[in-house]
Amino acid sequence: MANLKIQLTKSLSGRSEKQIATANSLGLRKIGDTTEQPDNACTQGKIKLVSHLIKVTEA
Repeated sequence: MANLKIQLTKSLSGRSEKQIATANSLGLRKIGDTTEQPDNACTQGKIKLVSHLIKVTEA
């Protein structure tokens, strides 16, 4: 199974609690944080919710 490299590119300040919780569950807490997650349905759902705040590439 492939992995995705996810980087937080915009601030979580002023975002809804749901978006902040989703970013935190991906391991992203401050701008520039990067994490690798498996490419599955659960991760894709999280990415869709905060897609305007992150940058996703194949790992």
